[in-house]
Parts: sequence; C-alpha cells; structure tokens
Amino acid sequence: MAAIISASELLSELAASAGTPERRPVLLDVRWQLGGPPGEREYRAGHLPGAVYIDLDTVLAAPPGPGGRHPLPEPGAFGAAMRLAGVRHDRPVVTYDGGQGWGAARAWWLLRWAGHRQVRVLDGGLAAWTGELTEEVPVPEPGDFRPRPGALPLLDAEGAAGLARDGLLLDARAAERYRGETEPVDPVAGHIPGAVCAPTTENTGPDGRLRPAAELARRFAALGAGPDTPVGVYCGSGVSAAHEVLALAVAGIDAALYAGSWSEWCADPDRPVATGPHPG
Repeated sequence: MAAIISASELLSELAASAGTPERRPVLLDVRWQLGGPPGEREYRAGHLPGAVYIDLDTVLAAPPGPGGRHPLPEPGAFGAAMRLAGVRHDRPVVTYDGGQGWGAARAWWLLRWAGHRQVRVLDGGLAAWTGELTEEVPVPEPGDFRPRPGALPLLDAEGAAGLARDGLLLDARAAERYRGETEPVDPVAGHIPGAVCAPTTENTGPDGRLRPAAELARRFAALGAGPDTPVGVYCGSGVSAAHEVLALAVAGIDAALYAGSWSEWCADPDRPVATGPHPG
C-alpha cells in the first residue's frame, strides 16, 4: 500500500465506503506543533467526519527521559489507545495533521512499526482537504489492533553511530541546528559525527505536499542514498525524522528511524558532537 493518499483520493474512498463501515478508513487527527499547545482545541473546532483526535505527546510517545524528548510509547499502552480509536488490523488507517505532516507521519511510522500494514498519510494534511468538516466527536467501535513491534527498522544510539560511519545517516533538522549555530530545544548544539544535513522541510513544496517521488529520489541520491547503502534518519526527538522516513518511502527507499534522535544522543556527555556544515 502507498504511504500517502491525496485529498481527492480520500474523498473517493470515503464516498465508496458509505454504507459499509467495515471498508471505511479509520481517520486519526494528529495535529501537533513543536512547543505548541495540544491540538485538541483545533480538532474540536473542526475535523474530518469520523476522525479521532490522537495526542502526540501522550499517545505517540512515552514521557521524556534519558531516551529523548519523545521516546517510543510502551507497545501495550499504544495498542490500547489505538483500539479505543477504532483501529483494526483489517481496516486501512489514514493519519493527518494541520498540514506540516510531522504529527501524521509519527502516527504512520508507529503503526507501521507496530505491524499495521494499511496506513497512509493525508498528503498536505488538513490544509489540502476540500471536503466537509465537523465538530462532532465520534465514539468509535473499539478496534482489535495489537502491536507487533519490529515491522520497520529502528535504530538506537549505537546503530545510528554505525550508520554514520558505514552507511548514510540523515539529520532531518534545520541546517542551522545541524551546524550547531543555534539549538532552541536541546541542551547541546551540533550533530552526530558523520551525519549528513537533510532538512525535512526540503521534502515538501510550498503547498505542504510531498514533492513527486522522482524528485525526492533525486534529492536523496544526491545526499548519498544508493541501492546498496543502508539509510537512517534522526531529528531532534524522532518526530520530523518520521516525516523524512515517509518521504524516503515515497521515493522507494527503506530507511531506519533513530527514535531517540538528537535529544537522546546529546544527553550523554560521552557521545561525540560535530559542528559546522560538514559531516565531521
């Protein structure tokens, strides 16, 4: 199944499944902004009909700690939250957010990693949606989804360091954070030695949609992605990096996520830090 779905495609699928709820995609609203308030208030002001709000900080992540600002949630708790949202193994899921794509991609990655095979991100998010919105909060029939972690590759700090040496480790943060010129969130500035600067924001066009697959493939090839090169991605806390993994998937490239990302890496003073425009 494709990793993304357009607004027009989703409208068609929803129309085609009218009257057959077992065929209707489960819709998850994952509006989120780094440092911003939870997106539930925006959700209640208007969302896709039938969509269930999912809080990234409490459902798609464990509490902050040594594993970073957004460690992976405990699988049992994640599965319980997905079942409450109506997620089933045999029904497709579509995730969306306000348009940035990061929150939706985090939900996409977690569900795929946990074994769900039919998950897509609404390309361009709510900003691309042309259908109706509603303030009605649904009460879905509980689902049956139970996580089976490991369906997508996951990196720890040692694995990320190894890819930086022997493969391709992409840093999805803004270039100035990669260079160590500024660090607005974490206590240390810089990047993992050997990592290549690849801001997530360059994967989307002005409308917030992902660039065409061929264009993304050319971009990642220029950064060093090749048929025999293992690829990994990190960011500040494993959220925008999930969006880069999504872009890589659209380009036909499998990539591992370093979920702890820079917030975990820089928490250990014994781990090396590079600065400047080059991998180091």
